[in-house]
Amino acid sequence: MGQHRQQQQQPHSQRWRVCGLYAFAVLYLCCTLIDLTNAEVEPRLEIFPMQGVQRKPVGKSLILTCKPIVPDPNLVSDLQWKDNMNNTILPKPNKYYYPLYDSKGRRLPTVTGRNQPPMYTETLSESLALMITSLSVEMEGKYYCTASYANTELMNTSVIIKTYVAITWTNAPENQHPILGQDYTVKCEVKADPNPTIDWLRNGDPIRSGDKYVVEAHGLLIRNVQESDDGIYTCRAAVIETGELLERTIRVEVYIQPVITHLPATLEAVKGKPFAANCTATGKPVPEISWIKDATQQNVATADRFQVNPQTGLLTISSVTQDDYGTYTCIAKNDAGVVDQKTKMNVLVRPQIYEFYNVTGVSKKEIAITCRSKGRPAPAITFRRWGTEEDYAPGQQADDERITLEQHFDEERGESTGTLRIAGTTRNDDGLYQCLAHNKGDTAYKTGHITVEFPPDFSHMKDLPPVFSWEERKANLSCLAQGIPNATIEWRWNGRPLKDAFDKNLVIVGTGPRSDLIVHPVARQYYSVYKCIATNVHGTAEHDMQLKEARVPDLVAAAIPRQLTATTITFDIRGPPTELGLPITAYSVQYKEAINPDWSTAQNRSWSPDSPYIVEGLKPQTAYQFRFAARNQVGLGMWGVNQQQSTPRRSAPEEPKPLHSPVQNDKEEPVVVSPYSDHFELRWSVPADNGEPIDFYQIKYCPGVKMAGAWHELENQCASEDVVETTSYEMSRLSGNTYYRIELRAHNVIGFSSPASIIMKTTRGIDVIQVAERQVLSSATIVGIAVGGVLLLLFIIDLLCCVTVRMGVMATMCRRAKRSPSDIDDETKLGSGQLVKEPPPSPLPLPPPVKLGGSPLTSPLDEKQPLQTPTGSVKQNSTVEFDGQFVHSRSGEILGKNSAV
Repeated sequence: MGQHRQQQQQPHSQRWRVCGLYAFAVLYLCCTLIDLTNAEVEPRLEIFPMQGVQRKPVGKSLILTCKPIVPDPNLVSDLQWKDNMNNTILPKPNKYYYPLYDSKGRRLPTVTGRNQPPMYTETLSESLALMITSLSVEMEGKYYCTASYANTELMNTSVIIKTYVAITWTNAPENQHPILGQDYTVKCEVKADPNPTIDWLRNGDPIRSGDKYVVEAHGLLIRNVQESDDGIYTCRAAVIETGELLERTIRVEVYIQPVITHLPATLEAVKGKPFAANCTATGKPVPEISWIKDATQQNVATADRFQVNPQTGLLTISSVTQDDYGTYTCIAKNDAGVVDQKTKMNVLVRPQIYEFYNVTGVSKKEIAITCRSKGRPAPAITFRRWGTEEDYAPGQQADDERITLEQHFDEERGESTGTLRIAGTTRNDDGLYQCLAHNKGDTAYKTGHITVEFPPDFSHMKDLPPVFSWEERKANLSCLAQGIPNATIEWRWNGRPLKDAFDKNLVIVGTGPRSDLIVHPVARQYYSVYKCIATNVHGTAEHDMQLKEARVPDLVAAAIPRQLTATTITFDIRGPPTELGLPITAYSVQYKEAINPDWSTAQNRSWSPDSPYIVEGLKPQTAYQFRFAARNQVGLGMWGVNQQQSTPRRSAPEEPKPLHSPVQNDKEEPVVVSPYSDHFELRWSVPADNGEPIDFYQIKYCPGVKMAGAWHELENQCASEDVVETTSYEMSRLSGNTYYRIELRAHNVIGFSSPASIIMKTTRGIDVIQVAERQVLSSATIVGIAVGGVLLLLFIIDLLCCVTVRMGVMATMCRRAKRSPSDIDDETKLGSGQLVKEPPPSPLPLPPPVKLGGSPLTSPLDEKQPLQTPTGSVKQNSTVEFDGQFVHSRSGEILGKNSAV
């Protein structure tokens, strides 16, 4: 173990011996180097940068460092810099004092770092630096650095500073704008020392002097600049002595001087209304437009009521006043120049009619009506008659030489006058007239009246009928006089004024212009002529008014049967002569069977004049006696025109009348046009039944064509229908744009009437393609079959119950059928409990009911009893009146049977 420990300690001691030898060798080498260094260094000064000549551009800053190279830096003293004038350069002071105010108390500008000395020294680590903040030409020269070493040895060194002027762009804007059409020098002024040489490039290509471009000392001349001269130009400066090269990029954009393209020489604005005017200009860049009012030299954009859009040049005025009149200058300005143009604004004053009075004149003399107006320009005045659109033309009128229009203008005062003269005026000239004053601003209107005075006039009463009275009824004689001024009226009778008669049967109401004379004709002397006298300042007029005694009409002149049927007779009545003012108000007829001699039992009927005179409700094959009378306001006249007329036997109905008016006339016969292409509704009036009620109507319609004027029907396509209880029928499934002949006949038990025929045409329809569908039972059909099956099953079950157990519905009916007649009579006496309701009376005059249905009809041979009046009813007279559109029936005093046509 001890041997092992000894072996470990031997390498450790060897390492320590090696390290010691290595450290000794290093220490010896360093001491040797120090000795060698101290033996070779001589005290001196070095300036950094080490070049002997320092060439720097003017304006640049510079630092030169002077460093002593000595064995012991601590022995260096008096290290300093001397300038080119051999003056010691002082170090930068720590603090400068600058006064805040001068001797007059004014504050001085604050001194910043830019006011520090142009050169100074600054001590650095074991060196002294010369700081020059900005070189100038005067600073060029030789600078010294001096110092002492160990107070025995003087050290110095020097450096030469030379300056030059670098390339400087003194006037070379990067964006330049020549004017179109002018010569322009692209500016590029350069300062350098030594002087530089200049050349030009455009879009990278060199420029040579010629007709278009000339290289000058201060720039590049471009002759007659065009828009194509836009581009990027390069000004290149070089100093050969210094090798300095510098380029300046200049963007050239050609500008165009503004040009005013639109400005009217005269503007017209209307007073009180908005106004707008445009001053448009072109240029590059887009010019800015302004408006100046010359009178005040004010930019109107700053004025009230004015607005100016500088981009578009739109001038707007919210409300024009008279002061806006004057001259305005439109100025268009951009970087290329300024242009202006003048315009004059005239303020139009809308016309105002300030005088237009109503005038009054006398018939057959001249009347003048004058209208005065003001405005700018002075308005033109015309007239027109109220209710017309035509103005009177200046001067004499072509269609009426009596009328003349005179016009006068005063432009200085802005006033005008118009006079309408009417010579030989008549009553037709009286009325409203309109004055129109018109200028460019507007049109003014005013209405006046011309009154034409004239003497009283009764021409409107010449055709009036006399006044009638009877049975001492009071009569009113109204006298109305036309005249201006209003007339006063006086009544005379038999040449004496009525106001002096003091007759209580003659009463005057009103003295003008209307006056009524109330006459109470208690004696025949009052049926006379009365004179109405009207008077005003222009004259007098008279009018005779007659009071007549009225009487009942004379005998009817004639009553001629025009149409006979089995139950009706239609008469044409010619009335008696009448007096003007006393017309016939009705015609009456009395009729009875010829075998009846008593007229007191006759039936009576009345008609209004011009209505159909039809007597109906007669018996077939019966002779009747008729007599006629006329009625007026007084009463019924004498019966006359006694005649006997027999009715024919019962027969087929009269021909029905279709209620359609043809709207298209063919060459041969009228055609009724249907508004539809596939259907048409036929309507007709009920004809006379000739003693037997109409039971149905037969309608037959066939399509056809006309060839050579002849109608050809397509018989295989005809259709026929019987219609009951109606007077209309809709024909369906028709073809479009097709003619149809329609025949309509009425039928009763006697037979058919003659046919009424019309031609009908359908309109053009739209063709429809119908797709055939499979025959499928509808839901209603299926339900019907199911219900029928259930009913059949119930019937079978009820039949089985009746046969087996004598119960059910059929068993009950069998028992009722076997009752005795006495049981039936007893039940009849008790009543069946059912009420038979009669239809309510219709307010319209309807024809007698038509007997319809499938029950057997009774022929004339089967009649056993005449018609009986129900118990409690009263026979009444009827009066039929026709007002031109409808027939009205009302009851009267004479016994008869009500009827209406």
